[in-house]
Amino acid sequence: FYISKLESIMVFSRSRPVMARYDVSTHMVKWWKGHTHLDGQVTRSLSPYEQQIMVPWLRTFPKRAYDKFMDSFVYWGGAGVLTIGTAVLADEADAAQDRSHRY
Repeated sequence: FYISKLESIMVFSRSRPVMARYDVSTHMVKWWKGHTHLDGQVTRSLSPYEQQIMVPWLRTFPKRAYDKFMDSFVYWGGAGVLTIGTAVLADEADAAQDRSHRY
């Protein structure tokens, strides 16, 4: 069995273009053979399910805002009434003390 030099070159002639890829490992060349190298160009797209990402949020926003406000209103309202009431009572007590020591 004898292989000439020309035949040995021809054996690898078909695999030479496949091995010419530098951006993919040699064992993954067949997997990536349809992929063209784009030199850093990035293409992005949204799926049809992501086209309206804000609309569902905008539809539910008023109800969610109302529910959150009503859930925390007792806490914030009570704290506000207590703070303002304390300030008003302290001002009135200070004014009454000032009036009692006028002369």
